[in-house]
Amino acid sequence: MLRVLLISFLWIATAHAALIYESQTTPNGTKYILVSGEFEYSDDLSAFNAMIRSHNPLVITFNSAGGNLFKAMELGRLIRAHKLNTLQVRGMECASACSLAFIGGVSRLATPGSIGVHKSSFSTSDGMSVDDAVSQVQQVTADVITYMIEMGVDPGLLQLSLKYNSNDIRYLSGSEMALFKVVTATLTDTPSAQTASPTTNNTPAQQTTSLASNRFAIPEAKTGRVRHPKGQAPIKAQPDGKSMTIADLVNGTPVTIQGGHERWYEVITSTGVRGFMHHTWVWVQQYDGGGFSERRIQIKSFNNFEDAESFVKSSPLKTSAYLVTNGWFAVTLNDTFNETDGKRLVRALKDAHHIPDDAFLTFPNTYVRKVCCN
Repeated sequence: MLRVLLISFLWIATAHAALIYESQTTPNGTKYILVSGEFEYSDDLSAFNAMIRSHNPLVITFNSAGGNLFKAMELGRLIRAHKLNTLQVRGMECASACSLAFIGGVSRLATPGSIGVHKSSFSTSDGMSVDDAVSQVQQVTADVITYMIEMGVDPGLLQLSLKYNSNDIRYLSGSEMALFKVVTATLTDTPSAQTASPTTNNTPAQQTTSLASNRFAIPEAKTGRVRHPKGQAPIKAQPDGKSMTIADLVNGTPVTIQGGHERWYEVITSTGVRGFMHHTWVWVQQYDGGGFSERRIQIKSFNNFEDAESFVKSSPLKTSAYLVTNGWFAVTLNDTFNETDGKRLVRALKDAHHIPDDAFLTFPNTYVRKVCCN
């Protein structure tokens, strides 16, 4: 059989380490999985499936130089089946077979120079005839093209790959990624293509919340005002609801947001009081979930956009979907309400079985922006 079969995106060399899956969370609570190591034919992807079920990530990112292309395509199909997004930054490696796993993302976001491809090569030292070798390469090529079409990527990328030897790597420019539909959006303006492994200080944790599309980017929270159903909210000594309360801030109190930890903002008031407030207690000026006095009726939430969009489009009620700070999508009635009218409507709709029993009236503090549907 072929000792070495390198087809575009593929690096079938002796793997030094099987795949490793690490579940991580960004400072603002967005969950993602880092896939690292080389793809091996023997890799058991059930561990990846189990981590998705337990961690419920929004994004998958990679640090891999390649490996077995069939295992990479298997992982890519799993990513697509779970309706997850993929993200790649230049501080990490995703070349050869890894590229196939990357394009499994529903939404795909990458910095220019972060995805590498190269040319095919093969050896027939085990006695395989040239005709048989060519047939093998053609079959693998057909499998890769079929997979790329399935994932919505232009197979024309193979032609570019053939220009670079198998012992070299061509890192794609932003315009090339867009041209061949490797990505659905790029993280930065397009630089020239790279032919050496690029480096940067960017990390997945810093950029995962861009989600794989500018449409789902979450802006940095910088300023806001306290907004809580009880009329006031505590400022805590630590990012923990059980920690000591430093002060109680009444609704409307301005705060400057200086960072955060998971679902908590680190804030400081104009009088110098510093501490932590939960995302649900602060109306953020950089978000577009509605005016300060508005309340919405949330009837459903989804961990992916496709399901949220489908629900909105099939609902007999007039509804919208909003991107939420944890990466989920909240479905609400279109209108906004005051507290009295909102509670009355929630009860009436529940009694008529038009909305689920767990629907509720809320201040949309965690709503980033409306994403569906016009």
